[in-house]
Amino acid sequence: MALDDSGHRSITRQAMGAEMLDAETELMLARAWRDEGCERSLHRLVNAYMRLAVSMASKYRRYGASMPDLIQEAGVGLMKAAEKFDPDRGVRFSTYAVWWIKASIQDYVMRNWSMVRTGSTSSQKALFFNLRRVKAKLERETAMDDTVSGHEMREMIATEVGVPLRDVEMMEARLNGSDFSLNAQQAGDEGREWVEALEDESPQAEETVSDDVDLIRVRGWIADAMTALTDREKMIVIERKMRDDPRTLESLGNELGLSKERIRQLEAQALRKLRKRLEAENGASAELLELG
Repeated sequence: MALDDSGHRSITRQAMGAEMLDAETELMLARAWRDEGCERSLHRLVNAYMRLAVSMASKYRRYGASMPDLIQEAGVGLMKAAEKFDPDRGVRFSTYAVWWIKASIQDYVMRNWSMVRTGSTSSQKALFFNLRRVKAKLERETAMDDTVSGHEMREMIATEVGVPLRDVEMMEARLNGSDFSLNAQQAGDEGREWVEALEDESPQAEETVSDDVDLIRVRGWIADAMTALTDREKMIVIERKMRDDPRTLESLGNELGLSKERIRQLEAQALRKLRKRLEAENGASAELLELG
């Protein structure tokens, strides 16, 4: 059941007033839930991090979804994270939960953006949530260069996001277009509607289940591989690879008191560790997990 505005405000107030858990208490609660099925511990753990879910939900309001619906989806992601979290992996629950909350919200936004399916692959999702920001950034950087064509701009976007040019062209067309009725009649074909020309390409049930299982498995691999990193390396990877708006080398360098080049070296070193851990324990490639 969707939240109404009063329910949204109530949950937000409760979230902002919830307790802050230290690492030791968080570990105790997570183990009590995993080992004993203690619902009181689960409730306390989830409530403590609901402020994280609300905060992440608020970042997606610009996509047209209502705040109550976004909070509800964020809560679903938070519950999934609590169900899957392994406290013995050496990762804080908040770090692990961010993945599930973000995935739940983004899936909801993309499902409801348009009646037409906007995309489901990793590159399509990256484009959907970053295309306008990256395009605006590149337009600012090339503002004094009148020779940059639309095609060249799309090539630059593809390079910046790390996706094929074809995906950029398709996503730009979808985001700039508008929905129209499939019951509209085709020009030059009186009485025939567009819907009659569509082929049913919906995935079979077994494909959907398989995709869900694969997604859960991949996220588990990543969470496990992160334990191989130092705290500083984890921070760099999270800020550079796991944020909607990745930090720059310069901003991280200023925060950590290091040069941009040193941050780049530490990032490359951390990614090598992740690749090695993933390939050794799971046979997974960096390309599959899109770690760069």
